[in-house]
Amino acid sequence: MRGIDKSFPGVHALQNVSLALQRGEVLALVGENGAGKSTLIKVLGGAHLPDDGEILLDGQRVQVATPTAARRVGVSVIYQEFNLVPDLTVRENIFLGQELTKSGFVRISDERRNVVALFEKMGLKMDSETRCRDLTVAQQQKVEIAKALSVDARIIVMDEPTAALTTQEADHLFAIIQDLQAHGIGIIYISHRLDEVFEVADRVMVLRDGEHVGTREIDAVSRERLIEMMVGRPIESEFPKHTAEVGAERLRVENLCRGEVVRNVSFTVRAGEVLGFAGLAGGGRTETMRMVFGADTPDAGRIYLDGSETIIRNPRDAIRNGICLLTEDRKNQGLVLGHSVRENFGLPNLDRFLRWPFVDRGQERSEFAGYVERLKIKLANQEEPAANLSGGNQQKVVLAKWLARYADIIIFDEPTRGIDVGAKFEIYLLMNKLAEEGKAIIMISSELPEILGMSDRVIVMHEGEIKGEIVDVANTRQEDILSMAIT
Repeated sequence: MRGIDKSFPGVHALQNVSLALQRGEVLALVGENGAGKSTLIKVLGGAHLPDDGEILLDGQRVQVATPTAARRVGVSVIYQEFNLVPDLTVRENIFLGQELTKSGFVRISDERRNVVALFEKMGLKMDSETRCRDLTVAQQQKVEIAKALSVDARIIVMDEPTAALTTQEADHLFAIIQDLQAHGIGIIYISHRLDEVFEVADRVMVLRDGEHVGTREIDAVSRERLIEMMVGRPIESEFPKHTAEVGAERLRVENLCRGEVVRNVSFTVRAGEVLGFAGLAGGGRTETMRMVFGADTPDAGRIYLDGSETIIRNPRDAIRNGICLLTEDRKNQGLVLGHSVRENFGLPNLDRFLRWPFVDRGQERSEFAGYVERLKIKLANQEEPAANLSGGNQQKVVLAKWLARYADIIIFDEPTRGIDVGAKFEIYLLMNKLAEEGKAIIMISSELPEILGMSDRVIVMHEGEIKGEIVDVANTRQEDILSMAIT
């Protein structure tokens, strides 16, 4: 890719960016949210037409005007936000647009055999006839990866491919990447998880504010220097944990149950405390918090707020009692993507903005503007559709709308998934501030360094049960948590 330039209304997304990828190489593409990474791969994948520049494959200039044209020349893209058709099966999604046919009919049995072979190669166990709407986020991610691998590609772009995968599943993916390299396939690997970048990449390319900052051999750059290139300033610590004064108990959960998914879960969290929930995907952490928030109904169990038993039948009850949840799946559960970012911010706060029968747009805009500045949300204007924002900026909008509720108990479910190092640092500082203000914080995270770096206590779950509690977090290793999570 040479001299790629791309602008949107109010945003110069890419400025004269060039990228080179060798056969059988893994090139990591890193940068803060809004740096231009997703825009660059959308140009390569035919989703965006560049305003200027050219794309060359094997030295020959090619026209990539559509995603179909990209696949035709051997470019396959796994986007950060899933592009599955919910009502189609796993098999149908994998072969969508490239169905195996004979005499006008789809060869379903052949497609099934191909999917089985593909899943065996990936180390996956999944029914190919399951509808995608019934899959978990992690399972949907695996289907996206399988779709990309099903194409006879020369270049595969992976945008945050492990965001919803367990450590074991990520290791399977890395083995697949090595196999693809051995067959001469070039990989562009986008990730905010720098440990992965140093594990899989041969070279790393940094974008910042739509410009190419530099490309380095992975062995020739340190983690600290890479972070500085990404954010434009040195960051002393990735996890700036400040222990706040822990106060009275704010939330107590006793013997919460829901079928086999959550079994007799009990815990407490106090004012000023960050309580981390660790474990493998599907271990029951998210399901537990959805019941605390009233999104799901428990079979049994009790919830106490400030020492008094409280009945929470739905999210409205939870919000009224000062409980807020930042969902794991911001795209489907945290935002209304077709609405503006201002409207998304205002949805849970309409009781304060309503001047019957109208909404006070002036107050809504003014308050949202404060959070845009505070959280450094990058957007063209407040009327921009939420769907247009990068994944990290979408997460910040979700965070803003709940912070505006002045909740006492804030549940973060994978709060930094798909967010760059600089934005993570800002959210960690914000969590510190909330704890200092006496908020009780629950943080679910699949990133063990994050759990150990930001939690005062850690609860480990596996198969719907609590397997252990860690009080001495400072002297705990990642291996200690993993051993609890798999026993």
